[in-house]
Amino acid sequence: MGNNKPENQVENLSEVLQVRRDKLTELQEMGKDPFKISKYDVTHHSEEIKENYDTLEGQHVSIAGRIMTKRVMGKASFMHLQDQSGRIQVYVKRDDVGVDDYKLFKKYDMGDIVGIEGFVFKTKTEETSVHAEKIVLLSKSLQILPEKYHGLKDMDLRYRQRYVDLIVNPEVKDAFITRTKALKALRTYLDERGFLEVETPILNTIAGGANAKPFVTHHNTLNIPMYLRIANELYLKRLIVGGFDKVYEMGRMFRNEGMDMKHNPEYTAIELYQAYADYNDMMDITENLISHMAEVATGSMKVDFQGTEIDFTPPWKRMTMEDCVKEYAGVDFSEINTDEEALKIAEEKGIEITPGMRRGEVISAFFEEFGEDQLVQPTFITHHPVEISPLAKRNVEDPRVTDRFEAFANRWELANAFSELNDPIDQKGRFEDQVRKRELGDDEACEMDEDFINALEVGLPPTGGLGIGIDRVIMLLTNSASIRDVLLFPTMKPLRDHDEEEEETEE
Repeated sequence: MGNNKPENQVENLSEVLQVRRDKLTELQEMGKDPFKISKYDVTHHSEEIKENYDTLEGQHVSIAGRIMTKRVMGKASFMHLQDQSGRIQVYVKRDDVGVDDYKLFKKYDMGDIVGIEGFVFKTKTEETSVHAEKIVLLSKSLQILPEKYHGLKDMDLRYRQRYVDLIVNPEVKDAFITRTKALKALRTYLDERGFLEVETPILNTIAGGANAKPFVTHHNTLNIPMYLRIANELYLKRLIVGGFDKVYEMGRMFRNEGMDMKHNPEYTAIELYQAYADYNDMMDITENLISHMAEVATGSMKVDFQGTEIDFTPPWKRMTMEDCVKEYAGVDFSEINTDEEALKIAEEKGIEITPGMRRGEVISAFFEEFGEDQLVQPTFITHHPVEISPLAKRNVEDPRVTDRFEAFANRWELANAFSELNDPIDQKGRFEDQVRKRELGDDEACEMDEDFINALEVGLPPTGGLGIGIDRVIMLLTNSASIRDVLLFPTMKPLRDHDEEEEETEE
């Protein structure tokens, strides 16, 4: 179907854009090219001026920002300037800025970036303003800002052109300011407890450390395939082997999987490891760390998410995976001991059966089907089956399960942790089982990592490890329904593909 706009509307839009370019050309011919200006000294910002009016009244200030509104009234005009902290009104009078500069000012467009020197005062309506004494154009906007951005039909444009979204909807910044506060609180919490922040490779020769499908690339010089990391776990545990007792790394992970309201192909996660600790210590860290992030970033350990109060105040509820399945699915796996029995009950309950599926994987499938949706308030689900936990230490009392937990809130998994498997013989057997799964068609199963086995043979002390999905935590702290709302530049389908898809739908 193509562009549905009437031809004359497209032509008129092009004419408006051409006018802006003509204005730029005129300025350049006058020797006033704004793009040749490299620096402007800013002494104050909008909110600072409004919050400190009593001390700044009559004082000289220099501000800069984007023109958002403009009202010309003969020899005097008003405009609103938007900077990083907010908006402030500017009064521009011909006799104060000069005839020539005032004439230029009247031609400025919404979206232009200007610098203003003047003094602080209040208008008759008691609005704190800056009385301009000098005005200079710092950057010419050659595009048109939408007057009511939320009125656009294609909401994807907010994510595709985040820079426009931030300009027209400045409240969008609040989520990212909260994100920054939360991440700073996270780092401070760990740093103060003796954890060392480190960096590990993003390009890996083996896609390991988690069950996920990787992005594959190619290294030309070495002529080998390489993978964007799906986790940094195995490198961090190598550092524990090497003698660092407490380490963490926060950064991007990459998984070549589906996209939805909770998943983006690249996302932020933190993993931390502590020698001589176990999964119980990791539970303590998790609830204390996330509640601390909430309190620092929002002022409370209780947050409202889409009308539901989520209370992160420790301690959080704890229950085993089997107990959760028993409570919400009505199936007691303590009485089901063989793979055959487990598969039979799975078939009876409508659970999808996959090739090579065993008892532990059936328990996990029951939990995902019946249990996860019940976990609204922060809850630790513990003791996952060995079959789905290739890197976790077996429970001493019941070797069929591991000393592992996942943390849930709002029905989402927020964290995954366990007492790390440090038995190299057992670990090699787990990897071999993962290889078997890959051969059966599971492209998310782990690969064999011989060097990691070698590291374990050198000796890994008893260790607790924890991974937290940062973006989901931030979604809860900012009341954001989509992960795209907490990523400045989320992954989007290219516009050409997007338009072609719309055409096919319309046809």
